[in-house]
Amino acid sequence: MIANYIYQLTDPPLAFFLLYLVIVILMAIAYKLGFARKLPVLKQAIVYLVLAVGCLILAFMGYVIPIADILVITVIVLAIVRYRMTRYND
Repeated sequence: MIANYIYQLTDPPLAFFLLYLVIVILMAIAYKLGFARKLPVLKQAIVYLVLAVGCLILAFMGYVIPIADILVITVIVLAIVRYRMTRYND
């Protein structure tokens, strides 16, 4: 749904870049909410660089498979879990 909306609004090269950007941002948020640990700055930069390269593959599949939609749901669920964990730990 998100990919179709992006592809309807813009031309294909720009649409692919925007879809890639949306996927990278959502993956970074999902990583930060669910899996991130305290790392030194260089290791953290390497993790996000590898994440961005891996998102390139997901962006290629993003028009056929609703990757961005699934990532939105994932971020919402992880945000709810993180909120409830912090609420009950206090």
